[in-house]
Amino acid sequence: MAYRLLALNIDGTILNSQGRVTKETKDAIQFVKNKGVYVTLVTNRHFPSAKKIARSLKVHPAMLITHSGAFIGTSIDKPILDKRISEEKTFNLIQLFENFNCHVRILHERFSIGNRVKLPNNIVAKSVLKTGEPLFYPVQFVDSLGDTLRDEPVSTPKIEVYFADRREKEYAEQTIASAVPDIEWFSYPNENRCYITPTGATKAAGVRYVANRLGIPMEDVVAIGNCYDDLETIEHAGMGVAMGNSPTELKMLADWVTRSNNENGVAYMVKELFRKQQRLGYLHQIDSFRLK
Repeated sequence: MAYRLLALNIDGTILNSQGRVTKETKDAIQFVKNKGVYVTLVTNRHFPSAKKIARSLKVHPAMLITHSGAFIGTSIDKPILDKRISEEKTFNLIQLFENFNCHVRILHERFSIGNRVKLPNNIVAKSVLKTGEPLFYPVQFVDSLGDTLRDEPVSTPKIEVYFADRREKEYAEQTIASAVPDIEWFSYPNENRCYITPTGATKAAGVRYVANRLGIPMEDVVAIGNCYDDLETIEHAGMGVAMGNSPTELKMLADWVTRSNNENGVAYMVKELFRKQQRLGYLHQIDSFRLK
């Protein structure tokens, strides 16, 4: 079987725990590209951050699946898929969240706006360092997101929320997720965070969208991830791969469990799976010869 599309998560998959892409991973990506396989990134990160990593892997200008599947494209100016939470709904959601002890971040494709709330374990600082890079992606904090949006409305692909404790998160999910239509609410198990995207905007839907654009069936897709929101993608890919640092639920669902992100799990798996696969153009030539 010839796989034609490789979809890679970023944090905890491509990146090691120091937030770096190793030479082994870069070499493996080039190896699979030389086989004629299309490589894309599928991530919770905003588009500018994903584009920076894509450039380091030399997969740009591939279609990048960002903002958890809500924003897909090769360019920030001309996305091929741009699902958004409307200005009115964004404002209404923020007003509801302001009744809870939580940090809320509006992740626009060009900037981020968050409220100033002190949470345990410095979680706000960690979230900014992980998903935002202020040098090329402006990050702003305001005292009241509601007041800010009243003056300057924003339509956004994604909203992230970090709660003070799990019980507050669960209560918010019960009261808000059920009351607001046309949103996807993803809650991380055993954590105090969640994110909201428009209906139909998920990582799995994003991979299917890119595969369809390329004329590639899902059985020809290899997906590698490590997070709970990678479950559906890995379940429906022709080859679903869980990193060694993935939760148990993901490992049990996957077709293949590779090494961890600190053990070059992507590089190991890619080399093992694709080493016997002929370059796709070469397979086309063989098929054409047979038809003659």
